Amino acid sequence: MKNQNNARPVGASCFQNNSVTAFCVAAAIAMLAAMPATAQLARKPSYYQQQSQPQPEGPAAQLVPRPAVPSSLPALRSQADFDQLARVYDAGTPMQLAHVLFVIDRQAKPPRMYYIDTPRYQLHVRFLRDTRLAPSTVKREIDRNYLVPDRRFLFGTLSWQQNIGSFTYEFWEGDKLTAPLLRQAEQQVRASFFGPVKFKTNSTLHERVAKEAGIDFVSQEALIREQPFLPMNLGTATGRVRIVDDDAGINALLPDDIAVLRQVPIGLPPVAAVLTERPSTALSHVNLLAKGWGIPNAYVRDAAAVLKEHAGQWVALKVASSGYQVRRLTPEEVAALPPRAVRTAAAGAVPGSARAIKPDLRESRLLPLASLRARNSAQCGVKAANLGAMQAAHIPGTSVPDGFCIPFAHYDRFMHANGLADRIARMQQQPGFASDPKVRQKALAQLRDEIVQWPVDAATAAGWRAAWQSQLGGGGVFVRSSSNSEDLPGFSGAGLYTTVPNVKTGDALEVAVKKVWASVFNPEAWEARAAAGFGAESVLMGVFVQTAIDSANAGVMITRDPFDAGHPHITYISAKRGIGIRVVEGRRVAEQVMYSSWSKAIQVLSRSAEDTALQLDKDGGVKEVPVEAGRNVLTDDLVVRLANVGVAVKRTFNGVDQDIEWATVGERIVLLQARPYVERRR
Repeated sequence: MKNQNNARPVGASCFQNNSVTAFCVAAAIAMLAAMPATAQLARKPSYYQQQSQPQPEGPAAQLVPRPAVPSSLPALRSQADFDQLARVYDAGTPMQLAHVLFVIDRQAKPPRMYYIDTPRYQLHVRFLRDTRLAPSTVKREIDRNYLVPDRRFLFGTLSWQQNIGSFTYEFWEGDKLTAPLLRQAEQQVRASFFGPVKFKTNSTLHERVAKEAGIDFVSQEALIREQPFLPMNLGTATGRVRIVDDDAGINALLPDDIAVLRQVPIGLPPVAAVLTERPSTALSHVNLLAKGWGIPNAYVRDAAAVLKEHAGQWVALKVASSGYQVRRLTPEEVAALPPRAVRTAAAGAVPGSARAIKPDLRESRLLPLASLRARNSAQCGVKAANLGAMQAAHIPGTSVPDGFCIPFAHYDRFMHANGLADRIARMQQQPGFASDPKVRQKALAQLRDEIVQWPVDAATAAGWRAAWQSQLGGGGVFVRSSSNSEDLPGFSGAGLYTTVPNVKTGDALEVAVKKVWASVFNPEAWEARAAAGFGAESVLMGVFVQTAIDSANAGVMITRDPFDAGHPHITYISAKRGIGIRVVEGRRVAEQVMYSSWSKAIQVLSRSAEDTALQLDKDGGVKEVPVEAGRNVLTDDLVVRLANVGVAVKRTFNGVDQDIEWATVGERIVLLQARPYVERRR
């Protein structure tokens, strides 16, 4: 038996001293850039998906003829046996996966193992058909071998997991395995394979079955933790590499920069691309911004050290599902870059093409949640209008916390009374404002501070307090942004504006509203809008005052696979205990699962290991409280219920995929926000 260092499958020669050679990366990216980003699931890509990708043609397809091999082997007694039957995905990249399909015929006496020539057959059913092993290969009969305990066949895959240096065997995530079936598979695989091998779970059902069967396993989550690279958003970019160590560095970033981040920040100004040293979630604010801007975004282990040699240099970056590539630009290429080209590309839009909602300033009444519908986005913004639409949809098992909208007209009147337009004009004329982000940040901070100090008309403030007392009982409220430049079909605006949590007094309510108004001039909001083409004068801020809830769990979900648009049957869910502020901040990885309405499988990408959570403070604001570390946030039942709610919310908004904020109070799912899920591709 070979040791793990020698047990390197086909293609392993591209790895030298734990790094990938430039040739291998370049070749792999050239071949595989169009592939979907399935690496996040740490499993082999579906062969059905591969058929939709460009395949080699002509002489290139025949460069390496395969020697004749048997259609199957009853056992793999050596590395050579594995190699000759293996199909290799993403060869020569950090995502390389060599695997062999296998079939266990339980009807044979004794049960018989078939390790399949995987490049030839590629699907279990093709092997059964071509070898006439099964009398019928109609879909109904084949499906029984995934769904019922008394099946004839077990269909599995044996793979080399290079990130943990181990072989694993696994089954399709929708396979309704039982403990007896798994015990039989374990016995057959171990008896017929030359090296140590572990069962790999692909769903929460598989984990439960493995525990019941008493079989050691490696989870999909554990494999993901070991991956040196996770592509969050695919694409290409040209820019200058900037290694960022702290918030000051974040604030100094320019649209031409490829940001290499030591931490995952809450917000980010427009940049050309993002590489982070710490994994984040698909719904972190940084990733949502990257999706909206259409820029590459990936986790790269030790990114700062790996890219140190390129710091301050212009490079071409490509993030593909199988890896990333960095190439230093020549002086001639740098000189040939058109002015502002990268800045425009980073925004994912042509300046002037984005459009804020045209505000209706005739409406000055405070509008209660029950009266809000989609049409009210012109008075209150999309966020508030969508909350009203979700409440009106009466989705079973859900509720929307009550609240009221302070319409755009209040903001407009307040800002006109204090000469905002003149102040903005003077601010923009300051030396260095247009060219130096530090000058802009200082000027914007001064303007925000001034706005919070400006007085509100006494009658207007009294109206806010009266609505808070009469409609919401004077209890704690969240004071939330609902501008005319967020939650739009082509511009998310995630994380750009301020929310003030758990406001508990009338005086604090007035200050909180002004803080939300002032957040129009948050530096990240200013930069993102400028890059997307919003004029400063076109942005107005509505405010939604909403009853605060002290949730047990909270999170966000997307009504499709954020890693592969070809999976409309997937719901992605991210969650943490307590209230949901931390779920989208990106600094700590949340619990992440994916549910398939097709296979009915729940796949865990990460579990939350936090030992604290945020809860409402009785004196206002939020506080950090200890929680039991290691306890799962999401149960299977809650995942399925959330996915069904997501489908209903998507239906409410005409079938457009949604990014939804949710929480749980008791057994009820509370809906806190729904916005179109924005993703640009370049």
